[in-house]
Amino acid sequence: MLQWGKSTQGVHLMAQRSISCPRCGRLIDGAQSSCAWCGAKRPGVWSKIVASTRDQDGDALVKAIIAANVAFYLLSLLLSRHRGFSANPLRFLSPDQNSLLLLGATGTVPVVELGRFWTLISASYLHGGLLHIIFNMMALRQIGPWVSAEFGPSRMFIIYTLSGVVGYLASCFAGIAFTIGASASVCGLIGALYFFGKSRGGNYGAAVSREVSGWLISLVLFGLVMPGINNWGHGGGIVGGALLGKLLGYRERGPESTAQRLLALLCMLATVVILGFAGYLSLAYWFR
Repeated sequence: MLQWGKSTQGVHLMAQRSISCPRCGRLIDGAQSSCAWCGAKRPGVWSKIVASTRDQDGDALVKAIIAANVAFYLLSLLLSRHRGFSANPLRFLSPDQNSLLLLGATGTVPVVELGRFWTLISASYLHGGLLHIIFNMMALRQIGPWVSAEFGPSRMFIIYTLSGVVGYLASCFAGIAFTIGASASVCGLIGALYFFGKSRGGNYGAAVSREVSGWLISLVLFGLVMPGINNWGHGGGIVGGALLGKLLGYRERGPESTAQRLLALLCMLATVVILGFAGYLSLAYWFR
Protein backbone atom coordinates (compact mmCIF):
# COMPACT_ATOMS: atom_id res chain seq x y z
CA MET A 1 0.00 0.00 0.00
CA LEU A 2 1.31 3.46 -0.94
CA GLN A 3 1.44 6.33 1.50
CA TRP A 4 0.53 9.14 -0.90
CA GLY A 5 1.49 12.03 1.38
CA LYS A 6 5.20 11.32 1.90
CA SER A 7 5.77 9.31 -1.28
CA THR A 8 4.44 11.89 -3.70
CA GLN A 9 6.26 14.66 -1.90
CA GLY A 10 9.53 12.75 -2.31
CA VAL A 11 8.87 12.15 -6.00
CA HIS A 12 8.07 15.83 -6.46
CA LEU A 13 11.34 16.86 -4.80
CA MET A 14 13.30 14.40 -6.97
CA ALA A 15 11.65 15.76 -10.11
CA GLN A 16 12.58 19.30 -9.08
CA ARG A 17 16.23 18.27 -8.56
CA SER A 18 16.55 16.32 -11.83
CA ILE A 19 17.77 18.01 -14.98
CA SER A 20 18.46 16.82 -18.52
CA CYS A 21 22.08 16.45 -19.58
CA PRO A 22 22.71 18.74 -22.58
CA ARG A 23 25.07 16.20 -24.17
CA CYS A 24 23.41 12.77 -23.81
CA GLY A 25 19.88 13.86 -22.86
CA ARG A 26 19.55 11.56 -19.80
CA LEU A 27 18.19 12.69 -16.46
CA ILE A 28 20.82 13.52 -13.86
CA ASP A 29 20.78 14.84 -10.31
CA GLY A 30 20.80 18.62 -10.39
CA ALA A 31 23.13 18.69 -7.38
CA GLN A 32 25.88 16.75 -9.19
CA SER A 33 28.71 18.68 -10.84
CA SER A 34 28.80 16.40 -13.88
CA CYS A 35 26.70 13.80 -15.71
CA ALA A 36 27.15 10.28 -14.34
CA TRP A 37 26.43 8.85 -17.81
CA CYS A 38 28.72 10.79 -20.16
CA GLY A 39 30.82 12.99 -17.85
CA ALA A 40 29.55 16.33 -19.18
CA LYS A 41 29.68 19.23 -16.72
CA ARG A 42 26.42 20.26 -15.06
CA PRO A 43 24.70 22.78 -17.35
CA GLY A 44 24.16 26.38 -16.40
CA VAL A 45 20.89 28.30 -16.69
CA TRP A 46 21.21 28.90 -20.44
CA SER A 47 22.06 25.25 -21.10
CA LYS A 48 18.98 24.20 -19.12
CA ILE A 49 16.80 26.38 -21.34
CA VAL A 50 18.34 24.93 -24.51
CA ALA A 51 18.01 21.36 -23.21
CA SER A 52 14.37 21.89 -22.27
CA THR A 53 13.49 22.91 -25.83
CA ARG A 54 15.55 20.19 -27.56
CA ASP A 55 13.63 17.56 -29.54
CA GLN A 56 14.97 14.61 -27.54
CA ASP A 57 12.80 11.90 -29.12
CA GLY A 58 12.74 13.38 -32.63
CA ASP A 59 8.94 13.53 -32.71
CA ALA A 60 8.80 17.12 -33.94
CA LEU A 61 11.40 16.35 -36.61
CA VAL A 62 9.42 13.36 -37.89
CA LYS A 63 6.27 15.50 -38.03
CA ALA A 64 8.17 18.16 -40.00
CA ILE A 65 9.34 15.55 -42.53
CA ILE A 66 5.77 14.28 -42.90
CA ALA A 67 4.46 17.85 -43.32
CA ALA A 68 7.00 18.50 -46.11
CA ASN A 69 5.97 15.29 -47.89
CA VAL A 70 2.28 16.17 -47.65
CA ALA A 71 2.89 19.75 -48.82
CA PHE A 72 4.79 18.60 -51.92
CA TYR A 73 2.22 15.92 -52.70
CA LEU A 74 -0.53 18.57 -52.65
CA LEU A 75 1.62 20.91 -54.74
CA SER A 76 2.21 18.16 -57.31
CA LEU A 77 -1.56 17.68 -57.58
CA LEU A 78 -2.15 21.41 -58.02
CA LEU A 79 0.45 21.59 -60.79
CA SER A 80 -0.90 18.51 -62.60
CA ARG A 81 -2.95 19.06 -65.71
CA HIS A 82 -4.23 15.50 -65.58
CA ARG A 83 -4.87 14.07 -62.10
CA GLY A 84 -5.19 10.32 -61.81
CA PHE A 85 -8.70 9.06 -60.94
CA SER A 86 -8.01 5.50 -62.04
CA ALA A 87 -9.97 2.54 -60.70
CA ASN A 88 -6.58 1.18 -59.65
CA PRO A 89 -6.29 2.23 -55.98
CA LEU A 90 -2.52 2.60 -56.31
CA ARG A 91 -3.07 5.26 -58.99
CA PHE A 92 -5.86 7.17 -57.26
CA LEU A 93 -5.18 10.91 -57.04
CA SER A 94 -1.85 10.56 -58.80
CA PRO A 95 -0.07 13.68 -60.10
CA ASP A 96 1.06 13.65 -63.73
CA GLN A 97 4.64 12.90 -64.71
CA ASN A 98 5.33 16.46 -65.87
CA SER A 99 4.62 17.97 -62.43
CA LEU A 100 6.71 15.30 -60.72
CA LEU A 101 9.61 15.92 -63.09
CA LEU A 102 9.42 19.67 -62.40
CA LEU A 103 9.33 19.13 -58.63
CA GLY A 104 12.36 16.86 -58.61
CA ALA A 105 11.67 13.26 -59.63
CA THR A 106 14.97 11.40 -60.00
CA GLY A 107 16.34 8.55 -62.11
CA THR A 108 18.63 8.21 -65.10
CA VAL A 109 16.76 10.82 -67.16
CA PRO A 110 16.87 13.64 -64.56
CA VAL A 111 20.33 12.77 -63.15
CA VAL A 112 22.32 11.41 -66.11
CA GLU A 113 20.68 13.14 -69.08
CA LEU A 114 19.65 16.45 -67.46
CA GLY A 115 22.35 16.70 -64.80
CA ARG A 116 19.84 17.35 -62.00
CA PHE A 117 21.81 15.71 -59.20
CA TRP A 118 19.79 17.57 -56.57
CA THR A 119 16.83 15.33 -57.40
CA LEU A 120 18.54 12.56 -55.39
CA ILE A 121 17.21 14.44 -52.34
CA SER A 122 13.98 15.99 -53.66
CA ALA A 123 12.59 12.67 -54.93
CA SER A 124 12.19 11.46 -51.34
CA TYR A 125 9.48 14.11 -50.83
CA LEU A 126 7.36 13.23 -53.88
CA HIS A 127 4.68 10.55 -54.25
CA GLY A 128 2.72 9.01 -57.06
CA GLY A 129 -0.69 8.63 -55.45
CA LEU A 130 -2.79 8.89 -52.31
CA LEU A 131 -2.10 5.35 -51.08
CA HIS A 132 1.58 5.76 -51.90
CA ILE A 133 2.03 8.70 -49.55
CA ILE A 134 -0.27 7.25 -46.86
CA PHE A 135 1.69 3.99 -46.65
CA ASN A 136 5.06 5.75 -46.60
CA MET A 137 4.04 8.33 -44.00
CA MET A 138 2.47 5.69 -41.74
CA ALA A 139 5.73 3.73 -41.88
CA LEU A 140 7.77 6.88 -41.20
CA ARG A 141 5.53 7.84 -38.27
CA GLN A 142 6.12 4.42 -36.71
CA ILE A 143 9.82 3.95 -37.47
CA GLY A 144 11.18 7.50 -37.30
CA PRO A 145 10.69 8.07 -33.53
CA TRP A 146 12.10 4.61 -32.83
CA VAL A 147 15.29 5.37 -34.76
CA SER A 148 15.48 8.77 -33.03
CA ALA A 149 15.20 7.08 -29.63
CA GLU A 150 18.09 4.70 -30.34
CA PHE A 151 20.34 6.91 -32.48
CA GLY A 152 19.27 10.48 -31.65
CA PRO A 153 17.33 12.96 -33.85
CA SER A 154 20.41 14.31 -35.65
CA ARG A 155 21.65 10.86 -36.63
CA MET A 156 18.13 9.85 -37.60
CA PHE A 157 17.85 12.75 -40.07
CA ILE A 158 21.30 12.02 -41.50
CA ILE A 159 20.28 8.40 -42.07
CA TYR A 160 16.93 9.43 -43.55
CA THR A 161 18.53 11.88 -46.00
CA LEU A 162 21.67 10.04 -47.08
CA SER A 163 20.16 6.55 -47.28
CA GLY A 164 17.57 7.99 -49.65
CA VAL A 165 20.42 9.34 -51.79
CA VAL A 166 22.12 5.91 -51.74
CA GLY A 167 18.87 4.20 -52.72
CA TYR A 168 18.32 6.52 -55.66
CA LEU A 169 21.94 6.22 -56.78
CA ALA A 170 21.40 2.46 -56.87
CA SER A 171 18.30 3.10 -59.00
CA CYS A 172 20.35 5.14 -61.44
CA PHE A 173 22.98 2.43 -61.74
CA ALA A 174 20.16 -0.06 -62.38
CA GLY A 175 18.91 2.11 -65.25
CA ILE A 176 15.56 3.20 -63.78
CA ALA A 177 14.45 6.24 -65.79
CA PHE A 178 12.07 7.91 -63.31
CA THR A 179 11.44 7.20 -59.64
CA ILE A 180 10.00 8.97 -56.58
CA GLY A 181 8.89 8.29 -53.00
CA ALA A 182 10.06 8.39 -49.40
CA SER A 183 10.37 4.60 -49.27
CA ALA A 184 14.12 4.59 -50.00
CA SER A 185 14.69 6.85 -46.97
CA VAL A 186 12.25 4.86 -44.82
CA CYS A 187 14.06 1.68 -45.83
CA GLY A 188 17.24 3.38 -44.67
CA LEU A 189 15.73 3.81 -41.22
CA ILE A 190 14.76 0.12 -41.26
CA GLY A 191 18.31 -0.82 -42.23
CA ALA A 192 19.70 1.27 -39.37
CA LEU A 193 17.37 -0.45 -36.91
CA TYR A 194 18.39 -3.86 -38.23
CA PHE A 195 22.04 -2.97 -37.65
CA PHE A 196 21.20 -1.69 -34.17
CA GLY A 197 19.46 -4.94 -33.21
CA LYS A 198 22.31 -7.12 -34.46
CA SER A 199 24.99 -4.91 -32.94
CA ARG A 200 23.38 -4.45 -29.53
CA GLY A 201 22.47 -8.07 -28.98
CA GLY A 202 20.73 -9.33 -25.85
CA ASN A 203 17.00 -9.87 -25.53
CA TYR A 204 16.11 -6.37 -26.67
CA GLY A 205 18.49 -6.45 -29.64
CA ALA A 206 17.15 -9.85 -30.69
CA ALA A 207 13.56 -8.56 -30.45
CA VAL A 208 14.44 -5.56 -32.63
CA SER A 209 16.12 -7.80 -35.20
CA ARG A 210 13.12 -10.14 -35.35
CA GLU A 211 10.63 -7.32 -35.90
CA VAL A 212 12.78 -5.56 -38.47
CA SER A 213 13.40 -8.88 -40.27
CA GLY A 214 9.63 -9.18 -40.65
CA TRP A 215 9.52 -5.75 -42.29
CA LEU A 216 12.36 -6.69 -44.63
CA ILE A 217 10.64 -9.89 -45.71
CA SER A 218 7.39 -7.95 -46.29
CA LEU A 219 9.25 -5.40 -48.42
CA VAL A 220 10.77 -8.13 -50.58
CA LEU A 221 7.45 -9.91 -51.07
CA PHE A 222 5.63 -6.64 -51.77
CA GLY A 223 8.24 -5.68 -54.35
CA LEU A 224 7.95 -9.05 -56.10
CA VAL A 225 4.15 -9.02 -56.23
CA MET A 226 3.33 -5.38 -56.99
CA PRO A 227 4.32 -3.87 -60.36
CA GLY A 228 6.14 -0.56 -60.52
CA ILE A 229 7.94 -0.95 -57.18
CA ASN A 230 11.51 0.37 -57.11
CA ASN A 231 13.24 -2.59 -55.49
CA TRP A 232 16.65 -1.12 -56.27
CA GLY A 233 15.74 1.99 -54.28
CA HIS A 234 14.48 -0.12 -51.38
CA GLY A 235 17.56 -2.33 -51.35
CA GLY A 236 19.96 0.58 -51.70
CA GLY A 237 18.19 2.42 -48.89
CA ILE A 238 18.40 -0.59 -46.56
CA VAL A 239 22.11 -1.12 -47.24
CA GLY A 240 22.81 2.61 -46.94
CA GLY A 241 20.91 2.84 -43.65
CA ALA A 242 22.76 -0.13 -42.15
CA LEU A 243 26.15 1.30 -43.18
CA LEU A 244 25.29 4.75 -41.86
CA GLY A 245 24.07 3.22 -38.60
CA LYS A 246 27.43 1.50 -38.22
CA LEU A 247 29.43 4.62 -39.09
CA LEU A 248 27.42 7.03 -36.93
CA GLY A 249 26.86 4.74 -33.93
CA TYR A 250 23.89 4.75 -31.59
CA ARG A 251 23.17 6.30 -28.20
CA GLU A 252 24.29 3.36 -26.09
CA ARG A 253 27.70 3.59 -27.74
CA GLY A 254 27.93 7.34 -27.30
CA PRO A 255 25.97 10.59 -27.53
CA GLU A 256 25.58 12.56 -30.74
CA SER A 257 28.75 14.51 -31.45
CA THR A 258 29.00 18.14 -32.51
CA ALA A 259 30.19 17.00 -35.94
CA GLN A 260 27.09 14.81 -36.34
CA ARG A 261 24.80 17.67 -35.36
CA LEU A 262 26.54 19.89 -37.93
CA LEU A 263 26.15 17.19 -40.59
CA ALA A 264 22.44 16.92 -39.74
CA LEU A 265 22.15 20.70 -40.04
CA LEU A 266 23.83 20.57 -43.46
CA CYS A 267 21.41 17.83 -44.56
CA MET A 268 18.52 19.97 -43.34
CA LEU A 269 19.76 23.12 -45.10
CA ALA A 270 20.38 21.18 -48.31
CA THR A 271 16.86 19.72 -48.14
CA VAL A 272 15.23 23.11 -47.53
CA VAL A 273 17.22 24.79 -50.33
CA ILE A 274 16.55 21.98 -52.81
CA LEU A 275 12.82 21.78 -52.06
CA GLY A 276 12.55 25.56 -52.22
CA PHE A 277 14.38 25.57 -55.55
CA ALA A 278 12.16 22.78 -56.91
CA GLY A 279 9.02 24.64 -55.81
CA TYR A 280 10.25 27.88 -57.38
CA LEU A 281 11.08 26.20 -60.71
CA SER A 282 7.69 24.49 -60.83
CA LEU A 283 5.68 27.62 -60.03
CA ALA A 284 7.76 29.70 -62.47
CA TYR A 285 7.06 27.17 -65.22
CA TRP A 286 3.36 27.06 -64.34
CA PHE A 287 2.86 30.85 -64.38
CA ARG A 288 5.23 31.63 -67.27
